Amino acid sequence: MLTKRIIPCLDIKNGRTVKGINFLGLRDAGDPVELAARYADEGADELVFLDISATEERRKTLADLVLHVAEKVNIPFTVGGGISSVDDVDILLKCGADKVSVNSSAVKNPRLINDLAAKFGSQCVVVAIDARQIDGEWKVHLVGGKVPTELDLFEWAMEVEKRGAGEILFTSMDHDGTKNGFANEALLKLSRSLNIPIIASGGAGKIQHFVDTFINGEADAALAASVFHFKEIEIKDLKTELKQNNIPVRI
Repeated sequence: MLTKRIIPCLDIKNGRTVKGINFLGLRDAGDPVELAARYADEGADELVFLDISATEERRKTLADLVLHVAEKVNIPFTVGGGISSVDDVDILLKCGADKVSVNSSAVKNPRLINDLAAKFGSQCVVVAIDARQIDGEWKVHLVGGKVPTELDLFEWAMEVEKRGAGEILFTSMDHDGTKNGFANEALLKLSRSLNIPIIASGGAGKIQHFVDTFINGEADAALAASVFHFKEIEIKDLKTELKQNNIPVRI
């Protein structure tokens, strides 16, 4: 079995790390450069940096901030927010990002996934999918969760894999910030429908939730924010517990 990854997420707004519940009610969680350095030291496997208001504000990701974060970390670093072209990705990779995450722009222009995979390789392309259940069906949402679509989560996930995405970052908007656990039924369906890694996001509140998503959701990686930002869970303790549950992790 491949090693499972623990990924802290830095949601950035106005140059600061923020965290909300169900994508609303954002509060300050600290300086992103300091947090990134801390997570690299504490044993995180990767970092995700999402400029959450870039698409809504119709601007590009904060390249300077990406550069400062990249200088402080020695682990893979994924950047997303406001990315809509090959040129955008070129700039971010030159600033030190290892991978990029596309979401709204990929839905609006699915060909972007093909273009990015062809230019930079599938391993560089993460497609983030924000979805919530509406009348029992998982529907994809855009622009930081503010714009619902008729796109089905599972159909879209299969399409992005065919177009060359190397990973999917699935965030359950229903679970986001609730600390009640990940959307393991949906994650299991995604994991068994696709051949690319699935990153679970939305709902981490305690160590058992990570155990559950790796075992019951068959996720390849688990992403969380507030439980790490506010030291409710220490990465070292989390990995020790995962190992005790026979879940392979890098210690």
